[in-house]
Amino acid sequence: MALELPKLDYRLVKRGIVEWLKRIVAATGRGGVVLGLSGGVDSAVTAALAAEALGGVRVKALIMPTSFTPQQDVEDALNLADTLKLDRELIPIDDVLEAYMKRLKPDADKVSKGNLIARVRMNIAYYYANMLRRLVAGSGDRSEYLIGFFTKFGDGAADLYPILHLYKTQVRELCRHMKLGETLCGKPSSPMLWPGHKAVDELPVDYPILDKILYGLYDLGMDGKTVAEELGVDIALVEEVKRRHSSTKHKRVAGYAPPRNTCP
Repeated sequence: MALELPKLDYRLVKRGIVEWLKRIVAATGRGGVVLGLSGGVDSAVTAALAAEALGGVRVKALIMPTSFTPQQDVEDALNLADTLKLDRELIPIDDVLEAYMKRLKPDADKVSKGNLIARVRMNIAYYYANMLRRLVAGSGDRSEYLIGFFTKFGDGAADLYPILHLYKTQVRELCRHMKLGETLCGKPSSPMLWPGHKAVDELPVDYPILDKILYGLYDLGMDGKTVAEELGVDIALVEEVKRRHSSTKHKRVAGYAPPRNTCP
């Protein structure tokens, strides 16, 4: 495979994000950030970067499990929050979801219910951000952003996105550079919006290949055929990645509106 992501100096990557976070929070006059801490690699790296930039006391970490959230994820989130000395709070959300279901269609499909879970968590994050006069920090990465693998107005909503420019495989390397532990850095991605939910069940291919396809298409501007040949993968896979990028464009814009020249 000739197509590879660029080698990064993660010492400089970390320094750049930390300084950026300091500037953004200072410029807005807010007291810090609020973030959801899931026990996964993306939120772990985001929390660690925020703690280094602002100090743990200025990072409100919300751990918001459901009844089917793996206990190991909850423990990993709690342990990281304590290690980083974050201002953390454990908020189980089953009762909130049950209240929604009493008013909504209880037999909705699992994706609709799963997206509701992500949006409930973001509502809670913004509640605390408003109350504490802070910004909400998102933990989305470039891999998931480019193919729309996030919930619009759920985990896709935030005021700032410290790792949105990094592909998932790069986030894992940054995690290792920051010595957050292989339990977190190597943990399989699991949105866990329904029991047993894993990222690989929904992705067209796992991140080591997906990241290279995305990098070739959207950073280097290569055509699909060349990307497929460079990576030795079926062109149908590359076309599926392109389709997902195109079909989820609405998630990456504020919202569609007619141009001004449509007015008489």
